[in-house]
Amino acid sequence: MAKKFLHLDDGLISFIERQPIFFTASSTDDSRVNVSPRSTLYFRVIDQSNVFYLDLSGSGNETAAHARAGGQATIMFCAFDGPPRILRLYGRFETVHRDSREYGTLIEQFFNGEVPLGTRQIMKLKFDLVITSCGFGVPLFDFVGERDSMEKCLNSLGREAIENGWREKNVTSLDGLPTGLFDELVEK
Repeated sequence: MAKKFLHLDDGLISFIERQPIFFTASSTDDSRVNVSPRSTLYFRVIDQSNVFYLDLSGSGNETAAHARAGGQATIMFCAFDGPPRILRLYGRFETVHRDSREYGTLIEQFFNGEVPLGTRQIMKLKFDLVITSCGFGVPLFDFVGERDSMEKCLNSLGREAIENGWREKNVTSLDGLPTGLFDELVEK
């Protein structure tokens, strides 16, 4: 049944790489819990204890606000085909600002320097616990493909309108926590 690990091994990384979707959950001690489904198209494993994904434009920016406030986070993968399995990564998110050196390094190393339109920031999870479980209750689904809705929407808006939307909807969370999206960057 459930097994605990301190970090990812090759078999767990391979499982992650085969999944088309993952879910993020985050909160602070006194905020709502946010859960979001995401495509693994922009998800990458950095090493055995760190993963990240490109955080594209959205109607809110809860995960970044929770990260900035030091909140807890979980990323979950589950098999919708093949042998059943659930894998969860427990830790804390760090927001990697789009103007930082680390952002540029990760984009160059994992995405050949190409940033998809609408990328607000990188969400990096440093985790200290990995738990796998049976996944017997997860139904079987067939993955048809990625939706093109986001790309079409972002292309029709253009960079300026996207950033205006961020200023309007992405600078604070539902609970009024700041996201730091437009904070001035101070490199460490």
